[in-house]
Amino acid sequence: MDRQWWQSLYGLPPLIWVVLIGSFFGRGTYFMVWPFLAVMLHEKFSLTPGTIGAVLSISAMCAAVLGFYTGALSDRFGRKFLLLAGTLINVFAFCCLAVADSLSEFAVAITLSAIGRSVWEPPAMAMFGDLIPDKSVRELALQFRYFLINVGSALGPMIGVWVGISAQQTTFGVTAVSYLGLFIAFLWAFVVLRPASENRNNEGPATSFASTLRVLSQDTIFLVTISANILALFIYAHMDSSLIQYLTVSDAPRVVSLISSMILINASTIVFLQFPLLRFMRHLAVNQRILIGLVVLAFGQLWFAFNPVQWFYGWLGATFLISIAEAILFPNMSVQIDRMAPANLRGSYFGATSLYAFGWSSAPLVGGFTIQFLGGQVLFLGTFLLCLLVMLLYVYAGRLAVSSVIESPIEEKVGKSPGVESEKPTPVQSAV
Repeated sequence: MDRQWWQSLYGLPPLIWVVLIGSFFGRGTYFMVWPFLAVMLHEKFSLTPGTIGAVLSISAMCAAVLGFYTGALSDRFGRKFLLLAGTLINVFAFCCLAVADSLSEFAVAITLSAIGRSVWEPPAMAMFGDLIPDKSVRELALQFRYFLINVGSALGPMIGVWVGISAQQTTFGVTAVSYLGLFIAFLWAFVVLRPASENRNNEGPATSFASTLRVLSQDTIFLVTISANILALFIYAHMDSSLIQYLTVSDAPRVVSLISSMILINASTIVFLQFPLLRFMRHLAVNQRILIGLVVLAFGQLWFAFNPVQWFYGWLGATFLISIAEAILFPNMSVQIDRMAPANLRGSYFGATSLYAFGWSSAPLVGGFTIQFLGGQVLFLGTFLLCLLVMLLYVYAGRLAVSSVIESPIEEKVGKSPGVESEKPTPVQSAV
């Protein structure tokens, strides 16, 4: 990162820094133990991969629709209450996970953790647009958020292994404490700082949930993009769920050490390469960056499909390749949604991204049964073919965007709107 980027980050509003630092600590403690949850369920209850997949998938699917609705609520009533409620739900959920002793208790706690995340994340993401008017600075802040999440993801397993608490159920208590800290930080920010944009964005009228749904359903480019992103999350999520189940049931060498190494490589790759990749691709439109990421992701799926189970370093190499794809894809997906969202519907648009959970949460279910009955190679060959489908959807979305500009060149017909200055786009602002 160059000096100008650091200066932009230094000037971010305090409430944005609460989100950034909270994301760092929350995700770091989360990754001390969550990736090992499939191993815990297998060892504690002797569950099959299909059953473990069902437990993880159904809980996240329950939270997907709620996240969509809470995003719309934050547009109508403000971000504050939902941010506080979501983090408090996470505190309770991870406390329950730390002491759960039966399968039903695990299922309820996992569902609560998914609900908590779906309640607080859409308004938190929408707040970036509320508080950071400059598009290039906002993109940098969104990229930096993903960077910090992955720094936490890299340090979490390392610290957990160092102090001997990685892959232990009681470590969920540490995650609960981190979310309690985030809750207190939000409370302090709202009471002491009283940010000007803590309430609903006033650039547009409040809308009902039904009218919000109508607006979203008429945005064809947005719907195609959301569909493509759901599939992309479904493909990627197999690395965090199905792959771990596959390695566990296939008796891969040193499985806990292998999983820890994969998590470390995944997060470290993003930490060291995310901003160099951003700088390298800064002249490309967001759609083009995402297409490049999808090509890399497709090659990673092929590597997973043909890597011998006993080849320890082969799994690490494939993880590195997919991590490069992640460093390109996920931050740019957030930037893309931010640019599509009208100012008065940011929460609704980011709330719609909770539908990604249908892709993310269905991966353990589909992957578990596919591994159980067809094998891991069939699964990853299937995800390779899905990568090609997602690429086609993005090409289609790009063509829709171009044709919509050609069909309604508003600025060319009516000129500059009264009272609105034209904004010269910088290379980092290139959109779809």
